[in-house]
Amino acid sequence: MSESPRAVIFDIGNVLIQWRPERLYAQLMPAEDMARFFAEVDPHLMNDRIDRGAPFRDTIYAHADAHPEWSEMIRLWHDRWIEMASPVIDGSVSILRQLRASGVACYALSNFGVESFAYAETHYPLLAEFDRRYISGHMRTAKPDAEIYQMVEADCGLSGDQLFFTDDRADNIEAAASRGWQTHLFTDPTSLRAALIKAGLPVQ
Repeated sequence: MSESPRAVIFDIGNVLIQWRPERLYAQLMPAEDMARFFAEVDPHLMNDRIDRGAPFRDTIYAHADAHPEWSEMIRLWHDRWIEMASPVIDGSVSILRQLRASGVACYALSNFGVESFAYAETHYPLLAEFDRRYISGHMRTAKPDAEIYQMVEADCGLSGDQLFFTDDRADNIEAAASRGWQTHLFTDPTSLRAALIKAGLPVQ
């Protein structure tokens, strides 16, 4: 039987703050154009480079220059980024605060660029509320690479079922579970709360 976790690790995007780039583009172009844009430009691949430490604006603007047909739309990934990273998921933030108030260590483990994370901090004070923060851009590796999980364990001194991790992506969860972490595939705050209670953690 697993022990009660000693730390809870939260992903940020789509767990604590919504991350919905497609929502912005759906407001700006017809569905067929948007599907072609994402297929031809692959902005998520561009974003992955940022998550691994590439510069925020320069990477996006260089990608825009390489795709002149879509250059204006690509630059919006930088210029209107905060609209894609909103709003806060209030129920999840409530859980984070309950855990910390009960003395449970809470960490962030998120694929996030260096400058984009700094920008997000100016809008979301909750990003300062973690005991430790593991941000991929600073670490120069990203989920689901094994290296980032190893780095977390080495830094915090915990491993296996001492850690409870929630993330909205199945591949990230599977990588953590393969290391023995207790995991929960995030869909909504209610199911996360139930999973934490089942793991013996003090949330209401």
